[in-house]
Amino acid sequence: MSPRKSPYFELKSGSVDTLLFVVKTTELDAMRAELTRRFEATPEFFANDTVAIDVRRLADGEQVALGDIARLLESVRMRPVGVVAQPEQHGWAAAAGLPFLEARDRRGAGAKPAAEDGASDGELSNASATASTAPQVTAAQPELFAAETDPAAAATSAAATVSAAATLDAGASGARAEPTLVIDRPLRSGQRIYAKGDVVVLGLVSNGAEVIAEGNIHIYAPLRGRALAGVHGNHDARIFCTSLEAELISIAGIYRTTEVPLADDVRGKPAQIRLEEEKLLIEPLRLT
Repeated sequence: MSPRKSPYFELKSGSVDTLLFVVKTTELDAMRAELTRRFEATPEFFANDTVAIDVRRLADGEQVALGDIARLLESVRMRPVGVVAQPEQHGWAAAAGLPFLEARDRRGAGAKPAAEDGASDGELSNASATASTAPQVTAAQPELFAAETDPAAAATSAAATVSAAATLDAGASGARAEPTLVIDRPLRSGQRIYAKGDVVVLGLVSNGAEVIAEGNIHIYAPLRGRALAGVHGNHDARIFCTSLEAELISIAGIYRTTEVPLADDVRGKPAQIRLEEEKLLIEPLRLT
């Protein structure tokens, strides 16, 4: 049998979506304190998520102990998979033994922050990463799945995955537009939706459920789980829901958890979430 026809495994090019942990300081104690503060109240939010350590924001000549950062991320249950670095940083970054990755993020994480940048020492954003030191042998794009072993749910998930991955030809210009994914059932704890365009959810998003989209998220029911819009760096993406009770909301990697209480005019009420100068704005949504 030809090795290309092997039924046991397959090697193919692809890309995998992962979080970037953008390092902006060499002060590991300050970074540890901030990371602990952010996640000690909500330890499950990024549990088992893969993350690449991005050191491109460091000033020229600055170095950090990547092994210590990797262990710090593991302490909050993240899974470091590699390092994103400028070519001139490869010498010292290689000492940690982590593979180098090439990030295709749209936010330009490699750009130096402005002097007035008031972001925290560690920043999480989204990117599509591929190994830069070997042929691209990576996982497929995230897919919709049901954590339960219900065969019917699995079949629905598989169908929705195909729908979310489909593309439409936008004409002779060669531009491609993603179709809107419509989910007309509630999402239970442990279920995840991933849409390459916009997504519309017509049922309850329970605590522990997750809706992820590269475009906008519309939820015509209570949002009690997690909603992450614009995950490839689309700062124009928005989240809309008819009852905001979310565990976590995020746009383009800028997020907010339940450790920061919602204002009375949006908690449990129709609301929209958008970005303004890289800050999340949560506003009442007038439906009448």
